[in-house]
Amino acid sequence: MRPILMKGHERPLTFLKYNRDGDLLFSCAKDHTPTVWFADNGERLGTYRGHNGAVWCCDVSRDSSRLITGSADQTAMLWDVQTGTQLHTFTFDSPARSVDFSVGDKLAVITTDPFMGLTSAIHIKNISKDPSEQMSESVLVLKGPQGRINRAVWGPLNKTIISAGEDAVIRIWDAETGKVLKESDKEIGHKKGITSLQKSVDGSHFITGSLDKSAKLWDIRSLTLIKNYTTERPVNAVTMSPLLNHVVLGGGQDASAVTTTDHRAGKFEAKFYDKILTEEIGGVKGHFGPINALAFNPDGKSFASGGEDGYVRLHHFDQDYFNIRI
Repeated sequence: MRPILMKGHERPLTFLKYNRDGDLLFSCAKDHTPTVWFADNGERLGTYRGHNGAVWCCDVSRDSSRLITGSADQTAMLWDVQTGTQLHTFTFDSPARSVDFSVGDKLAVITTDPFMGLTSAIHIKNISKDPSEQMSESVLVLKGPQGRINRAVWGPLNKTIISAGEDAVIRIWDAETGKVLKESDKEIGHKKGITSLQKSVDGSHFITGSLDKSAKLWDIRSLTLIKNYTTERPVNAVTMSPLLNHVVLGGGQDASAVTTTDHRAGKFEAKFYDKILTEEIGGVKGHFGPINALAFNPDGKSFASGGEDGYVRLHHFDQDYFNIRI
């Protein structure tokens, strides 16, 4: 399995997202310029220019026509995927951290960071089919959690929103009333900030990664803890295979400790775990810094990782991978 090295970003990667068809890969980084690549050969297709700060997150609509990005420049932008033109800019009073389209792409949830006395917030926006009719007003703004909300995604049938962040609590919100319906149990939940969250393909469960060196699998409706995966390093990114029962964790040392180790080793690896048995089954090394982003192709036959080193590594699996038995 030879990785394809995709060089285009000048700063650390923050987020990776495949489109639904799995032919395009979108990458966000701290260099202000979200980029789109061909997912099979890693060729760079184009960039989305307009942000004036690190881009933390992106999402692409089901038909691959629209891209939404959230940035430290205190905006979230809607883009035309094909032409790269800006269709709309949502402005906030603090950095936009996480963006997620609803099923049907008629709504988007955007989280904003605590900033200059403001608390973090979750904003729900209407997304118009016609960009000229796009409004900036929020349908609903949810507040409450302390610290940064690192990720917020839509729950089943767009009825709920699941959020997680620095306070290590996962919350399920009612998307209509804005009330908190459930909170994760402090006893069984994460002990340190949650860095990442990803839903399963069928939307029945989701996985969270945390600085407490673990990842946890949760039921999306009841918020029951299903599985726990432990590792030796803080987890920055998590993803699940849509094809096999595999969970992938990416991470590394804390930024302060990175310079003290041999950087030539390329020993930062994406670790594969058996989803059911929670045992480690292998790893893919190669990054020269912590892994900040992971994404599985929707066909389950390849995955991409984005690192602090500014590279995106695209891995197409060999046949052996599909025959792994524990």
